[in-house]
Amino acid sequence: MGQASSQTAGAAHTSANPIGMLVAAVGVVYGDIGTSPLYTLKEVFTGGYGVAVNHDGVLGILALIFWSLIWVVSIKYMMFVLRADNQGEGGIMALTALARRAAAGHAKLRTLLVVCGLIGAALFYGDSMITPAISVLSAIEGLGLAFEGIDHWVVPLSLVVLVGLFLIQRHGTARIGILFGPIMVTWFLVLAALGLYGIAQHPEVLQAVNPMWGVRFFREHPGMGVAILGAVVLALTGAEALYADMGHFGRKPIARAWFILVLPALVLNYFGQGALLLGDPEAARNPFYLLAPSWALIPLVGLSTLATVIASQAVISGAFSLTRQAIQLGYIPRMHTQHTSSAEQGQIYIGAVNWALMVGVVLLVLGFESSGALASAYGVAVTGTMLMTTILVSAVMLLLWKWPPILAVPVLLGFLLVDGLYFAANVPKIVQGGAFPVIAGIALFVLMTTWKRGKQLLVERLDEGGLPLPIFISSIAVQPPHRVQGTAVFLTARPDAVPHALLHNLLHNQVLHEQVVLLTVVYEDIPRVPPSRRFEVDSYGEGFFRVILHFGFVDEPDVPQALKLCHLEDLDFSPMRTTYFLSRETVIASKLEGMARWREALFAFMLKNANSNLRFFNLPLNRVIELGTQVEM
Repeated sequence: MGQASSQTAGAAHTSANPIGMLVAAVGVVYGDIGTSPLYTLKEVFTGGYGVAVNHDGVLGILALIFWSLIWVVSIKYMMFVLRADNQGEGGIMALTALARRAAAGHAKLRTLLVVCGLIGAALFYGDSMITPAISVLSAIEGLGLAFEGIDHWVVPLSLVVLVGLFLIQRHGTARIGILFGPIMVTWFLVLAALGLYGIAQHPEVLQAVNPMWGVRFFREHPGMGVAILGAVVLALTGAEALYADMGHFGRKPIARAWFILVLPALVLNYFGQGALLLGDPEAARNPFYLLAPSWALIPLVGLSTLATVIASQAVISGAFSLTRQAIQLGYIPRMHTQHTSSAEQGQIYIGAVNWALMVGVVLLVLGFESSGALASAYGVAVTGTMLMTTILVSAVMLLLWKWPPILAVPVLLGFLLVDGLYFAANVPKIVQGGAFPVIAGIALFVLMTTWKRGKQLLVERLDEGGLPLPIFISSIAVQPPHRVQGTAVFLTARPDAVPHALLHNLLHNQVLHEQVVLLTVVYEDIPRVPPSRRFEVDSYGEGFFRVILHFGFVDEPDVPQALKLCHLEDLDFSPMRTTYFLSRETVIASKLEGMARWREALFAFMLKNANSNLRFFNLPLNRVIELGTQVEM
C-alpha cells in the first residue's frame, strides 16, 4: 500500500497505554494487508496461472505465502526497514530524504537515490487507486454467493460505497477514526476463527509451514514458479504501511500488533482457506466466503465491506500525507491543504488529490468490473515501491549507519533478490491491465521531475538579472529613498540577491519601509525542526535584515507564527505594521537551454495553477501585495 497514513485514526492513537496504541495501530496500519485474504487465494487458483487445486498445489502455494509474510514483513520490514526512521517518521518520501542525506558526498549516487524515491512515490499513487477498487469489489462480491442473480449489482454498489468514501474526506475522519481499531481487531479475530474452523476439517494443511513445499512447487513447476509470485504478492499488499505509519505509532506498537494479532490471524485464515480447497477444489471460485458457514455469510459481507472501507481510507489519507511531504520537499506544486482537525496536525485534506483519486478509482471499477480482473493490474505498483524501498534502505544501512558490508550485503542481497523476483513476476501484468498504474506512475514521475527541474531553472534565470544585495544597500546609503513606517517582508529563494518584488516596489512606489526583511524558507531533510533552530537572522544595516526560516517536511509552514520567535529590538512583526510582498512569476517557454519545450510549457502550466505563497505560508490576506514578473525559460 505504500504510504498509508496514520492520520485516519488520529483520535484513536491518543491512548497512552500499550493496548490502546496496539488497537489503534491495527485499525490504521493493517487495513490493506488485512483484507488481502479476500482475493489472494482466489486469484492464485482462478487467475489463469494453471495451478492445480490438489494437495501439492495447495500446500506449495500456502508455503510461499507463509514464508513471504515471514521474510518480507516479519524480517525485512520489522527488523530492518522500521529502523530506518527519519526522526521517527517513515514512508518513501521520508526515506528518500534520509537516503539523500546519507549520500551527501556522492552527487551521482544521491541523484540516483532521489530518482528511486520519486519512482516509488509515483507508483504509490497508482497503487492508491487500485487498492480501494479491488478491496471494495472483493467484499461486495460476497453478495453474489448469498443472493442469486445479484451479480450485476456488484459494480453499482461498489461505486456507491467508494464515491461516498471520497465525498466524506473533506469533513475529516477523526470522529469515525476512533472506531477503526476495534472494527479491525474484530476483523482479524474473525479471520482467525474462520481459519481455525477450516483447519479443523483438514489439519494436514499445517504441513505447509515446511518451506520445502514451496521449494518443491518451484522444482515441479519451473515455468510457473516465478509467474505465480505475481498472485502470491497480493498477500503482501500493504506491507509498506508498516513503515509509513511509524511516525504516528512508533515501531513497538506496530511490531507488537503484527506478531500478536495480525500475522497469526492471516496465517490461520490462509491455511483455513487451503484446508477448504483440499476438501472441495470447487471452492476456489471464492475460498474466503465459502469458508464461512452459510448463516454467517451476510454478516461477513458487511464486516468485509467495513474492513475494506477502512483499508481504502488509509490509502487515501496516505496519498494526502505523501503529497504534503512531496510539496514541502519541492517535488510537487503547492496545493491548497485543508486541516480537518484542530487537535491533530496530521489530519489533512487535499481536494485536488482526492478528486483525482476518485476519478481513477471509478474508471478502474467500470473498466475491470471484478476483483479477479483487477488483480491482473495489481502488484506492479506495490512491488515497484517495495523494490525502491529496499534500494534506499540499502544506501542508508551502508552509508549512514555504516554497517559492516560483510554483514549487511548478504542480507540486502536477499531482500533485493526476493523483491526483484516479485517485481519480475508482475512485469507481464503490464500487458494484462497493469499498464494503468505504470502509466499513472510515469506521468507523475514526469510531473515531479519537471517541477523540480523547472524551479531550479527559474531561480537560475532570476539570478541572471539579479542585483547583489551589498551593492544595492550601498546605493541606498548614498541615495536614500523615502522611508515609511512599518516592516516589509519580501519572500525570496535567494537571500544574497535583491528580490524582484523589492525592485519593482521601489521603482513604482518610490518608497522603502523602515525595516526591510528578506525572508527565505528552507525545508530540511528531516520531518520537524525544533523552535530553537527555526530561524536565522542577520542585519545588513540601513534597516535591512536577512531571515531564514527552517521547516521540516511535515511541519506546518506558518510564516507569521514563526516570525514571532524572532525577538530582536530592531524588528517589529506586529500584524498591523507588517506587509508581505510576493513575487508572482509568469514563465514563457523559449529556446534557451534547460528543458525540452514541452516540459517548459508543462512547468509553466503547473506554476500558473500552483497554490500561491499567500495561502501556503498562512499569510494574512489583508497584508499581502503581489508583484508579477515574466521569465523566459
